Amino acid sequence: MKELKDTTEVLIRFNEADPLGIVWHGHYIRYFEDGREAFGKKYGIGYLDFFKENVVVPIVHAECNYKKSLKFGDTVVVETIYEPCEAAKINFRFNLYKGSDRSLVATGRTTQVFLDKDTQTLLLNNPPFFQEWKQKFVK
Repeated sequence: MKELKDTTEVLIRFNEADPLGIVWHGHYIRYFEDGREAFGKKYGIGYLDFFKENVVVPIVHAECNYKKSLKFGDTVVVETIYEPCEAAKINFRFNLYKGSDRSLVATGRTTQVFLDKDTQTLLLNNPPFFQEWKQKFVK
């Protein structure tokens, strides 16, 4: 099976650091979001692509394992890896690297489910457009 992944780089902003210049731990989850957005843009499954199909994809699980700190002025390289599954959900795995030396600073995962945009009802099967996407990209 072909591994689908994307890499994007994010500059650490001033408002993401505490008075000592260290990035607050909650922002690492936002870097996962940056990675998901870049992955979606690259592979045609961004949030607006789902929305056009009357589907929303909320996060129902997120985890982050911290290895090293990031600081204001650093860049973080976000590697986003799609993890295929048969169930009606989207799983991503993440590796965050410090831009200057590519040292691993965090790993994590997220899970998203499919909801009908109007009724907010959980979809128990993959939406047809997502099933087609999987057939195209995940062999």
